[in-house]
Amino acid sequence: MSRIKRGTITRKRHKRLLKETKGYFGQRKNVFCRAKETLMRALAYAFTGRKQLKRNMRSLFITRISAAAKEHGSSYSVLIHDLQKADVRLNRKMLSQIAVFEPKVFEKIVKTVQ
Repeated sequence: MSRIKRGTITRKRHKRLLKETKGYFGQRKNVFCRAKETLMRALAYAFTGRKQLKRNMRSLFITRISAAAKEHGSSYSVLIHDLQKADVRLNRKMLSQIAVFEPKVFEKIVKTVQ
């Protein structure tokens, strides 16, 4: 049986990983072992960050709706409860967009559900 040399495959894998770590500081960009550690951590943080972004945006939507609801003599929790009772199916993102860019429409929505 003939001998198989795997240098080209390993080099290709190393090059691919080092290409992803371009711009990192010191050994993190050009020493494979350090680069791999850093990249794995960076990818883990990126995954977590994508989840936190969704969480933060929902929080922003709620704050906007709350502020707009208070202008019309209601609170956020009461408004959301009234929307559910009236079977108005608007998600928080759309409600916050309406509250910011179309205040008159938001006022009509609040009056409708009260």
